[in-house]
Amino acid sequence: MKDFTLSLTATPDAIDELGHVNNAVWVQWIQQVATGHWDAAAPQAHKDAYIWVVVRHEIDYLRALGPGETVIARTWVADKPHGAKFDRFMEFTGADGRVHVRARTVWALLDKASGRPLRVSDEIVAPFLDSDPAGGSMDKAPSLR
Repeated sequence: MKDFTLSLTATPDAIDELGHVNNAVWVQWIQQVATGHWDAAAPQAHKDAYIWVVVRHEIDYLRALGPGETVIARTWVADKPHGAKFDRFMEFTGADGRVHVRARTVWALLDKASGRPLRVSDEIVAPFLDSDPAGGSMDKAPSLR
């Protein structure tokens, strides 16, 4: 797997009335990390031609994150895509090594010029996948349940 990590810190505007990072902020962070992975790994020609949109989020909120606390967000793609869509996985881990949030998001590839969905080719997904010699993913998707 070719993963991507990003450090995120809970700023005062991310905190809700319960004193921890608001669920909507976690969704924004998922978007930020996924976009960061695309920007870091995709060739410029792909970034110029394609755009990704989220079609589904599945998020497990496992433990709260308080003001000023930091998590390391890690994202990866575990399997080859299906048509225009592929699954992206994320874990947000605290300094103590415990996972705060785990997510599986489904993204669809669009042609930037037309806005139409496109099949995700092997060439497009190659910078994000590391397969074993048998053709399967080296890292399987984690259970979200």
